[in-house]
Amino acid sequence: MVSKQVPFTKEEITGLIEKYPTPFHVYDEKAIIENAMKLRKAFSIVNGFKEYFAVKALPNPYIMKLLKNEGFGSDCSSLPELLLSEKAGIVGENIMFSSNDTPAEEFIKARELGAIINLDDLSHIEFLEESAGLPEIVCCRYNPGPLKEGNAIIGNPEEAKYGFTREQLFTGYRMMKEKGVKRFGLHTMVASNELDPAYFIETAKILFELIAELSKELDIKFEFVNLGGGIGIPYRPEQEQVPYDVIAKGVAEAYDETIRANGLHPLKIFLECGRVITGPYGYLVSSVRHMKHIYKDYVGLDACMANLMRPALYGAYHHITVLGKEHEDHEMLYDVTGSLCENNDKFAIDRLLPEVERGDILVIHDAGAHGHAMGFNYNGKLRSAEFLLRPDGSFVQIRRAETIEDYFATLDFEGLAGFE
Repeated sequence: MVSKQVPFTKEEITGLIEKYPTPFHVYDEKAIIENAMKLRKAFSIVNGFKEYFAVKALPNPYIMKLLKNEGFGSDCSSLPELLLSEKAGIVGENIMFSSNDTPAEEFIKARELGAIINLDDLSHIEFLEESAGLPEIVCCRYNPGPLKEGNAIIGNPEEAKYGFTREQLFTGYRMMKEKGVKRFGLHTMVASNELDPAYFIETAKILFELIAELSKELDIKFEFVNLGGGIGIPYRPEQEQVPYDVIAKGVAEAYDETIRANGLHPLKIFLECGRVITGPYGYLVSSVRHMKHIYKDYVGLDACMANLMRPALYGAYHHITVLGKEHEDHEMLYDVTGSLCENNDKFAIDRLLPEVERGDILVIHDAGAHGHAMGFNYNGKLRSAEFLLRPDGSFVQIRRAETIEDYFATLDFEGLAGFE
């Protein structure tokens, strides 16, 4: 059976559980950094490359600071994400602020930090000008509509709420030029968890050709193009990693064919990947509370979809390892479930595993992006702790678990006494 490896032993996790009860997330620092270096090396062949880590994937300042040390910026979409970046020491044009339905205070904070603001709609030009003032550099998000297919997670661009139409881009950049904006960028994001490298090369070609047309018609100079994120990860053991070098080579060739050929060099190339940077190197660790045998056999965990909702939300596959039983035969068919009062609170359906017993420790793979970040408190579930596995084998708590006191902190129990 094709399997996946974990970067820790059962003994190491058991030792951690003695002090910190499950469930919790663990992130492998060494693997994350090696992956970041691999991405940076592959894209070193394109002009002015920079990766802006998508904070929404794993909003923890410890992770963000590690990636900052590798030259990564941050891709933010809200005020708290901007503040996280600031606390991690990521400021100025190392922040790409891409939001939608944006309130004035978020534009104001982005301007205060000197972030690159990536506008989502034509009307946002005047809104930004009125609320925070137009900066020297502005980017616009392009929605290619029928020119580009989306995928299952993000949907078709024509039905997406994001971005300018092609015609609106010409209007918008002309308007900003007249208002005194000096520097320009172009952005798109049309896929999520895409495993075909050709998809990203095609996206680059579309943007390069559009930049050539905009530059010629409006007589403006583009400083960068943000190709977005969306590079997927091999959730299933039989899948392969997306080759960074193949994408980079294709982007470099498309750059020469359009940008250099039209005298538009230099144009910086940006990415805003999140999932592919940290996703494969995060693990949800959970203990088996109960075994249930009715019409099916169920493994009941102390984790639930509040800790990792992708399987329930998308029907997504996440590989599961039973610690200490990695080499036993996988002959038992189980549904692996959580304790939420929702029948779709399942991490796996009809999954072959070794025989599982109460007290076993299960590790759910590829939980390093859109895992803890998508947590919630439905059913009064408390969000779990996060740990960083350091290169020396030690575990550092980088977020404590929520407590009952945290959950009740926003409720006014004193006012309840006199409430009739």
